[in-house]
Amino acid sequence: MSNSKKLFLRSKKVIPSGINSPVRYYDPYPFFVAKAQGSSMWDVDGNRYLDFCNGYGALLLGHRRKEIVSNVLLQLKKGTLYCAPTELEVELSELISKNFSSMRKVRLVNTGSEATMTAIRLARGFTKKKKIIKFEGCYHGAHDYVLVKAGSGAAHNGISISDGGLDEVSNNTLVVQYNNSDELASILEKEKDVAAVIVEPVLANMGLVLPEKNFLNDIRKLTKEHDSLLIFDEVVTGFRMSTGGAQKYYSIKPDITTLGKALGNGFVIAAVGGADKIMDMLSPEGKVYQASTYAGNPISVVAAISSVKTINKIKNKLYPRLERACKALASSLGDMASDMGIPHQINSISSMLQIFFTDRPVVDYSTAKAADSAKFKKLFGGLLKHGVFVAPSQFETVFLSSAHSDEDIKKAISAYERALKTVKK
Repeated sequence: MSNSKKLFLRSKKVIPSGINSPVRYYDPYPFFVAKAQGSSMWDVDGNRYLDFCNGYGALLLGHRRKEIVSNVLLQLKKGTLYCAPTELEVELSELISKNFSSMRKVRLVNTGSEATMTAIRLARGFTKKKKIIKFEGCYHGAHDYVLVKAGSGAAHNGISISDGGLDEVSNNTLVVQYNNSDELASILEKEKDVAAVIVEPVLANMGLVLPEKNFLNDIRKLTKEHDSLLIFDEVVTGFRMSTGGAQKYYSIKPDITTLGKALGNGFVIAAVGGADKIMDMLSPEGKVYQASTYAGNPISVVAAISSVKTINKIKNKLYPRLERACKALASSLGDMASDMGIPHQINSISSMLQIFFTDRPVVDYSTAKAADSAKFKKLFGGLLKHGVFVAPSQFETVFLSSAHSDEDIKKAISAYERALKTVKK
């Protein structure tokens, strides 16, 4: 019996379903990690995997980036939690504002869920309106405001509204089809009590779904026309698509932005920010309450400062190189699937990609769900067998990092070729 299986059986006795996040499970059991470095992880049985899950996009700079680790080790000697302000928090907030011009003021929090929850509460407090609009399949965390027809693990498990969620809360969340500007316009015309529209500018929790031409511009225009705020959930895309996230990539300025993942490159930290007049609504000076014991803890803040500084230092090489590698992987994957006669669609942008086994373009929730997830499961198993780890769900995304070498990409292409042969059978 493998060590991973032994640990899984042991974990099921003390951890619900044996895992601490549902997206980590796959049949018959997940491998348990012993260590990681650069582009790779090793399990407790000594097997090495090229990591293309990358902390679901968090590890833009790869595992154990030396600048980040060394600075965190220095901070550990000074303390781990103060619950009092530090200059580090000021420095990080200044760095974020310099990279994201829409984030004039920043409140540091711990998780993406906490950031989106705060953003929505801010929008309601600022506009004095109750309802929000989200897009079908977008994932904005596991809180009641947004766990309505969500993507990511919720889409994978067939959950649209979680047991235990309050109808009174979800009834104030309106769901619109992604890439459907006409439907959004119709809902905003009908509903006069919409505080905000929240969106993943690039939908990375339903596989990978890209915004069609003018879609994001349409959202910006419509929210202004109807006095609703626009929230860009850039927990995934922030710093990953550019130093200014998707909003810089597409030249759109939202009212509120949420960041996470690549901000801390594997350390637990997130942020919410926007214009002064909106952010000044937060307590203690404002009447929108938000608080956290661990907000701005020095370990994560140091990691985020190091991450952002490193990204800015290498940005001119980082983003072009990642885009070239992503295009090479996507192109090879498409060619191989075509040569094997496997119906497929590949969506890719920047350092993200995903393959869907369908002959229809994947542009929204319904077309993503129509893809053959059983074939994806075969693909995942084949990749794992050949030393490549991607997220186990069709409704996640393949992420590249700066640690992936040209040789890593070649190995991944070879693994995909062998895995696709199992899909063809």
